[in-house]
Amino acid sequence: MSLGPLMLDIDGLSTTAQDRELLAHPQVGGIILFARNYQSPAQLAELIREIRAARRGIIIAVDQEGGRVQRLKEGFTRLPPMFCFGELFKTDSQQALELARQTGWLMAAEVLAEGIDLSFAPVLDIDCGLSDVIGDRAFSNRADETAALSGAFIDGMHEAGMVATAKHYPGHGSVKADSHVAIPVDDRSFEQIDAQDLQPFRALSKSYDAVMPAHVIYSAVDAQPAGFSQYWLQTLLRQEIGFDGVIFSDDLSMEGASVAGSFAERAKAALDAGCDMVLVCNNREAALEVLESLDGAALEPSYRLARLAGKSILNRDSLRDSPQWQAAVEAVQKLAETVT
Repeated sequence: MSLGPLMLDIDGLSTTAQDRELLAHPQVGGIILFARNYQSPAQLAELIREIRAARRGIIIAVDQEGGRVQRLKEGFTRLPPMFCFGELFKTDSQQALELARQTGWLMAAEVLAEGIDLSFAPVLDIDCGLSDVIGDRAFSNRADETAALSGAFIDGMHEAGMVATAKHYPGHGSVKADSHVAIPVDDRSFEQIDAQDLQPFRALSKSYDAVMPAHVIYSAVDAQPAGFSQYWLQTLLRQEIGFDGVIFSDDLSMEGASVAGSFAERAKAALDAGCDMVLVCNNREAALEVLESLDGAALEPSYRLARLAGKSILNRDSLRDSPQWQAAVEAVQKLAETVT
């Protein structure tokens, strides 16, 4: 069964009749869960059962980075912000790398055990002391440390059976404005961007499985935000860097995407630029507008989307009985205690 290019969300703890109708639509290929969709492990299991019953094979995603961005909390290990690994790296690089790998495994294993396919992680942005929306979500303020630590985190995710999504290509850390509520513009030259922000994306291009571009305009390179730019997605990412994984748009409801026009126009611009799947979140009317526009479009389903399915063989109980999980939880908790 091929998957459509739209990922949307739902409002509650269970699906409504409209939700199930939308999930069954052939142009829908994914659903992203938020904190509002989670109350307890039992409730989550039932919600996922409803989603799978409505659409077999649909991709279920969540943002479970750690720190400020962790949607599933009660009953899950609280993960520290990624800057903790960068801080540790300064004094003990090998321990930092091992803990990053363990944490990537732990996050992915816990998410997969619930029947969720992927968490949109890790962040490859570099913390330049400018972006509040990135900040401690970044591993480091250095490109080489960011590449090393996020690479270890990805290794852990892969070990657990989850694909990794590198964000926010080609780097959101060098602009002050938050693309959720503004239209950030980075006016540096390509050479400056390439020498710093792009380095982790280049270094790990054979490791991560998906990319989420930033809603940032890099004005010296292209007038369009990266997620709507054929240069950033096709010329550089696909052709020069050689990446053949999935490209997700960031949420098209964000203010940073508004430069592309209506929601239907945003979706078309993102898909035309090279995105395999577009996200429309927290706005059901916008999702319906995009869905209507996709109905009449001659779209070739992306063969890449089939690679996203999670591969966990452990359920919640068996995972928590495993020595690997217990050791990872202990290590992560000790790390969190050292930086709080």
